[in-house]
Amino acid sequence: MRAPVSVCIIACNEEELLPRCLDSVAWADEIVVVVDEKSRDGTEKIARERAQCVIVRPYLGDIEQKEFCAGLASHDWVLALDPDEVLPPATVRELEESLASADEVLSGIEVNRATFYLGRWVRHGDFYPDWKLRVFRRSRARFTGRNPHARIEVEGEVHRLAGVLEHRSYRDLADQIERIQFFSEQAARALHEEGRRARVRDL
Repeated sequence: MRAPVSVCIIACNEEELLPRCLDSVAWADEIVVVVDEKSRDGTEKIARERAQCVIVRPYLGDIEQKEFCAGLASHDWVLALDPDEVLPPATVRELEESLASADEVLSGIEVNRATFYLGRWVRHGDFYPDWKLRVFRRSRARFTGRNPHARIEVEGEVHRLAGVLEHRSYRDLADQIERIQFFSEQAARALHEEGRRARVRDL
């Protein structure tokens, strides 16, 4: 018997990709989705049909939103996913086996993310390998990093799975440019709040 798992997802305007993500974690004991209040498509409706807990709240930043979402989990073991990510069946089986045999020192599990980009899987360069700590004991974890990219740190051992996490990042080049604009704005705001200022030499 493996330990119970809560899946935590934050989403905004993801009605196209969210169903695949939720289907891939239907085996979990609980699914928690936090929907950005600015979402204008069917994201909330899809989440309410398949998740045990759905909350709509303002997006205050990647770290804050994911931290809030994980805080709603009922179980100590949490699997954090983005709506554009899918756990293939083989990776799910490996994860469940790892959780079933987990000892007390294991605090986190990393999975290698493979990105589907412009019609093909990219397995080189900056895209791959792309190890992400996505499974963790909530009682031993904390969210760190700088918005718009939260990072999870845990106290204890971290293991790696052989399977991959499928990532369908960008729909097309226009979507990629739009996301770059969003992420750069979030990063600039985070740097400003830290007291960092842009200088000519930074160019």
